[in-house]
Amino acid sequence: MKVRLNRFLSESGVASRRKSEEYIKEGRVNVNGRTILDLGTSIDSDTDIVKVDGEKVKPEKKVYFLLNKPKGFITTTEDEKGRKTVVDLVKTNTKIFPVGRLDYDTTGVLLLTNDGDFANFLMHPSNKIPREYKVALDKPIEDEHRTKLTKGITLEGRKGKFEKIYYAHKDYKDKLVVTTVEGRNHFVKRMFEALGYTVKKLERLTYAHFDTKGMPIGSYRKLSDQEIKSVYAQYKH
Repeated sequence: MKVRLNRFLSESGVASRRKSEEYIKEGRVNVNGRTILDLGTSIDSDTDIVKVDGEKVKPEKKVYFLLNKPKGFITTTEDEKGRKTVVDLVKTNTKIFPVGRLDYDTTGVLLLTNDGDFANFLMHPSNKIPREYKVALDKPIEDEHRTKLTKGITLEGRKGKFEKIYYAHKDYKDKLVVTTVEGRNHFVKRMFEALGYTVKKLERLTYAHFDTKGMPIGSYRKLSDQEIKSVYAQYKH
């Protein structure tokens, strides 16, 4: 498979992409016996032999985790302020990263992997991967606003909408479940804010067909190859 050299080094656990670029500039990276200095170089990860400082780089096995994210964790691999990150919750020797983002105070389904292609597939807008959220608002929602949110409203110059919206409980109009295929930052919160509501609590119930039913908050499980293949089978156009 063709892949950029810096990405190959990063996904193989050598270093971050930025650090990998430094290694290339310093002449420390060798492909098939030839020193590479061009940052734009692509390689065939299946056949090319890559060495850093004379040591052969072995691609790491692809791993996939489903985490039931708790509050109080940053959805990133590291934080300059020293705050806890979601990666701290998963015990693995493999360098993984979260697929997309969940806010610091948002809970629920979060996928982590070292497979950049899988992450890009899930996040690419053209694949329309559904995400379902449970939302608690600061006040009951008006019926006309429910309709607006499914028909679409303008959000920062672009149309945004929910595919579905319904009450989480028939007696409480401030608690809803919404489905969206949007991956924009803070999308769910900003949709409600545009109509005068504040989201008090947000939980992601599903991403694609993954959910955390039966998983305690803060726990995680490894996903099987078959589960990953089923995502491509269901959503690949």
